[in-house]
This record gives sequence, C-alpha cells and structure tokens, in this order.
Amino acid sequence: MKNILLTGQCTLHKGRMESGNIGNYYILEPLIQQIKKTFPGVDLQTTFQLTASFCKREKVISLPMNLYYSWSENDLDLALKELGIALIFHKTNKLISKTPFISAVMDSDMVIDFSGDIWGDNADLVGDNRFLIGSIKDRVAQLLKKKTVMLAGSPGPFKDENILKFAKEVYSGFDLVTNRESISKKLLRKQSFDVSRTKDYACPAFLFESKKNIEKILEKEGLNNRSETKLGFILCGWNFTKGPYNKPRRKDADFLPFVKLIEHISRNYSPSIYLLSHSNGFDVVKDKFKLKHGRDYPIIKQLENILRKRKVAKKIHSLNGIYDPWTTKALIGNFDMLVSGRIHGSVAGLSQMIPTVMIDYGHEPKAHKIKGFAEVVGVGKYVADPVRKNDLINKFDKCWSKKDEIKKLLKKRIPRVKKLALQNFSDLRNI
Repeated sequence: MKNILLTGQCTLHKGRMESGNIGNYYILEPLIQQIKKTFPGVDLQTTFQLTASFCKREKVISLPMNLYYSWSENDLDLALKELGIALIFHKTNKLISKTPFISAVMDSDMVIDFSGDIWGDNADLVGDNRFLIGSIKDRVAQLLKKKTVMLAGSPGPFKDENILKFAKEVYSGFDLVTNRESISKKLLRKQSFDVSRTKDYACPAFLFESKKNIEKILEKEGLNNRSETKLGFILCGWNFTKGPYNKPRRKDADFLPFVKLIEHISRNYSPSIYLLSHSNGFDVVKDKFKLKHGRDYPIIKQLENILRKRKVAKKIHSLNGIYDPWTTKALIGNFDMLVSGRIHGSVAGLSQMIPTVMIDYGHEPKAHKIKGFAEVVGVGKYVADPVRKNDLINKFDKCWSKKDEIKKLLKKRIPRVKKLALQNFSDLRNI
C-alpha cells in the first residue's frame, strides 16, 4: 500500500477537527496514527483541513477542502459530473476527464471515508445536499475501481426516501465498513442495507492518550485535594429537551432537569461537583489557532449561576481554564465519577476507569451512537434520558451505588475495548 486518500463528512473548515469539539480530536489523532502504523511509509492525503503543524508532526498532506465540498452552488453539479466520468470509466476503462477529486482518487490505492455519525441525514445539518454529495464522492471512488472503506462510523439515520436507494447502493459498494458500535448495524439491517461486509468494533477515541503531568493545573482548579470525592459534570446543547443545540441563550427553566439532578446529588451524597466544558472555540491569529471558550462554557456558567441563586453551590465549581484535548482528558481522569452530556467526554472518563452516567440527546436529531458506545463498554444501563421524568436521578443513583463494581468492570472491559478499536485498522490489511 503506497497511497491512501482519507476523506468523508469530517471534511470541515480548518480548525474544526483540531481546535473545536474536543471529542473530534480524540478521534482524529489515533485515527491518523493507526492508519500510518498499519501501513508504514504510506503517503496519506486527506480532504480534512488540518494545520501545517499537525501535518508536519503526523506526516499527512492536507488537500484543498473544495475537492469534497465547498458550500457553493456548484457542489452538487460537480459531484454529478464526477459520477458521470466514473460511470464511463467503470464500463470502458477510459478516463474521459479529470477533476482534482478524481485525480486524488486515481493516485490512491485505497480511499477511506471517515464520517463519524454524519453518514446519513444528519450530514445535511452541515450544508445543503451534503449527504448526497458525500455519497456520490464515495461512489465515484468505487466506480474508479479503488478499494473503499468506511471506517469507524455510526451511519444513519436514513429517512429521506429520495436518497435511500442510492445510499444502499453506495454502502454495498464498500469493501469494508467498520462501525464504532453495534446498534448501527441493527438499524441498517432493518432498512435492508447489505451489511455482509460490516464489522462492529469501537471508537478510535478510546486509544487517545492524555497529558501525564498536570499538577499545576489541578492546583489552579482546586482539584488537588485527594481526600474529597470529586464528581465531574459535562453539559452541552444537545442534552436540553428543546433545540436547537446551538441556541445562544436559554431560559433558566430549560436547565431544570439538570438543576434537580445536582440538587439531589448535593443533598444525598455531598461530593465536590466540578462543571466543565468539553468543547473549545478558536480565533485565527497570523495563521495560528488560538483556543478560546466554546459554546458549552456559557451553558455550564449559566447552570452554576442558577445553582448559586438556589443556594446549592457550596461545593460546586466551574473549571474556567481553556484546555487542549490532552489536558482535558487528564483533568477528567481526576474525578471519582462523571456525568457527561458529551459522548467523547464519556469516553475520556470510561477509558480511564471512571464510573460514568451518559446523558442522551434531549431533542431531535437523536443519536443512536450514545447507547451504542455504552453497550460496547458494558454500561448501557447508565445512559440517562433527560426527557424521561427522574431518569437522570435514577441512573445517577444506580451508578453511584455501584461505582466500585463499575470500576472493576471497566478495568476488565477497557483493554478489550481498546483491542476492538485497533481492529478497525488491522482489518484494513485484509482488503
């Protein structure tokens, strides 16, 4: 294997994968490192928009984003043109024309689609016709007779009947599909997708390594008291019962399910509770990305203010620093228990043997991946539905009462989960 093209719905503007949602980076780094480790010396090109420093460090070539999608009126027309060229090539073995994307595909021995949880209807939240265009790009690579893989995804849902037939054709054309959980395959099978080449493994994020020495940060954030019981609490816009997930300002009443949960925890268990953001924002300064607080931070600060008004905040603190993914995971590793509304915040906890309650999405579009991830680790009974009355409290109580037992379970289970995550890459050799 000499050349690989990494593409897919994670083709986003520069900074989004590295400096935005922290969970994206948990996946990105192990994904690229393991592809390179699987095929030593391979030239890896990607439509993912990565910084020069990342590309230099990981030995990756970042291609222009418009090869895949550019948020322009011409995106669909270009993709359809490429589909026509590929169809003719498939029948005649003659390439009548080229585009930059077709050239990148032809230069590759394998094309890997990494789309996470947006290979499906949810892709259209990113841009117009986004799922259709991405599916066409996959089909183009297949018709150009390249080995194609959809790696470590959570495909679906598929409710648009206009695209469903084509999506099934594309899906059946992959030489290999690996999913990060098993629920996706069950849902695909229900809709009559061909899952004969689909394998269920685990998310590469379980392989992400945290920073080792953060003693000064622990002292700064008040996390260095080893005698207290520490509970981490992560909340995001997806957890609320009403959307949109990126609503700039919410009414205090919207926080009621989480306020009631924390009041219950404080009243009955009295741990020190640390509210933290699991997303960052960034500014571009002279071509460098400077981290700043992301959209989760105002949410946890508003929650903190509500708790102070209700006089519940005696042992509640917000982590106010802005931290990179390595440090964020290391901070999470200092909690005795975690409640997380971000799925990869949960991964950061579970992979460090921390009993974790996972908060599900509270509004559409729902994501089956959360229950799927929990099942992979064996903690499905600790996924809490914020819409169901008292479910947050009930799941917390169950997790708290079993936290020592859960810790023992995770010590056995996480090494297996990491092996499952590695299986995504070892299977690439077989095709």
